[in-house]
Amino acid sequence: MPVIPNTGARALCFVDMPFGKKADLASGAEVDFDELYQAGIKTAIETAGAKTLRGDEERTGGNIHSAMFARLLLAEFVVADLTLANPNVFYELGIRHAAKPFTTVPIFANIRALPFDVGLVRAIPYELEAGRLTEGSANKLRVELARRLKDAATATAPDSPLFQLLPKFPGIDLPHDVTDAFQDRVQHEERFRELLAQARNQPTNEGRRGALMQIQKELGELAVVQRSILVDLLLSYRGVEAWSEMVTLCEAMPKHLKDAIVVRQQWAFALNRRNQPGDRDRAARMLDALVKERGPDPETLGILGRVHKDRYREAKQANKIIAPAALDDAIDAYTRGFEADPRDYYPGVNAITLLIDKGDADAMKQADRLVPLVAFAVARRGGATSSDYWDLATVLELACIGGDWATAARVLPRVIAAARESFMPNTTADNLNLLKEARKRQGHELPEIDEIVAALVERRSELSGGK
Repeated sequence: MPVIPNTGARALCFVDMPFGKKADLASGAEVDFDELYQAGIKTAIETAGAKTLRGDEERTGGNIHSAMFARLLLAEFVVADLTLANPNVFYELGIRHAAKPFTTVPIFANIRALPFDVGLVRAIPYELEAGRLTEGSANKLRVELARRLKDAATATAPDSPLFQLLPKFPGIDLPHDVTDAFQDRVQHEERFRELLAQARNQPTNEGRRGALMQIQKELGELAVVQRSILVDLLLSYRGVEAWSEMVTLCEAMPKHLKDAIVVRQQWAFALNRRNQPGDRDRAARMLDALVKERGPDPETLGILGRVHKDRYREAKQANKIIAPAALDDAIDAYTRGFEADPRDYYPGVNAITLLIDKGDADAMKQADRLVPLVAFAVARRGGATSSDYWDLATVLELACIGGDWATAARVLPRVIAAARESFMPNTTADNLNLLKEARKRQGHELPEIDEIVAALVERRSELSGGK
């Protein structure tokens, strides 16, 4: 297994400060910010385990302001020097505080007090003599800044005054593909994904899981690893059904990443699939909280629907009285997820299957209402001509729901070919088995589903390496 390029995986700390020598108009002292950066700030950041970048070190072409704003919004850490009350730095600090609740560390020299509006911000003071860092003050700054950066990586309380005032403020979650300011970072991410691909090329899920765990071990301290790399690792664990490893990784992530929507969704997904005592209750609470904070969302409600569906199936198998309530909860979550965005067919097709399973007149009427809407949604994505697994699997499920066995037979080979992760065909097989059981109770035998499920189970076995 190749060694992880740690310098490429490390989190970025963007340093927002003046360059060169600048005079303080109040005291007349001339501050050498380049010396300050080299002798104090840069070493502290590297001691904390992060990569450092100052604005004048930016290698990106094009608009310098776009690159700087991208760094402020996307960097895992920011150090902002408030000395001289530089208006540019204060403006940029405001952007950062509006975007990220954590991992922003202001510093300032002792030559003047901070302005009133940032007087309550927890900043690190450092001492200058005639505008220069002494050896003692440089060492003190290095030690304190490194400590604060390490603390920021695991902080549970926000350092942004805006997030302190408004705990549910959403911030700004800027996708990397909207800017070209991180081309160096993209190259590192691509190399890391090559390592993940090598791990996933092991012959069995057990071997893939072990290779991914080795990659995680070589990443070192997760608090100073790039966010995108940790998310890629999380999704790679999902692809090999490493549910416990997914949960453990989420629990080890820094606070600012634990709060990310995609992490919370996948964390709940993994808890539900792991299904240790209390896992499903915890997953449902996480997803309910996410819906309450962010509003209805097809992905969140789709995962919540799956939690309730799995509860229903377990309760039904054990003849527990709560089974009908769990079924209603699953139908409600899936339906709300589809209604939140009718372009997303996934929660809709699951709602249809469960409504058929429920089987009363109202449920069947609701299923009949949803079928053409879901069919239209998946057709817009390409339907049976798509190359996406979930598009094709939905076409297959709709065909089985409608008894269109010609379409089912035509699309099944494409479904099998598109399956790349073992949990995919397993999920579809489970849904079709549920449909078959429901139709059987209603007096309809569907032997055609047996052959389809057998093909999906065989593909699942091929993808998992029999593990």
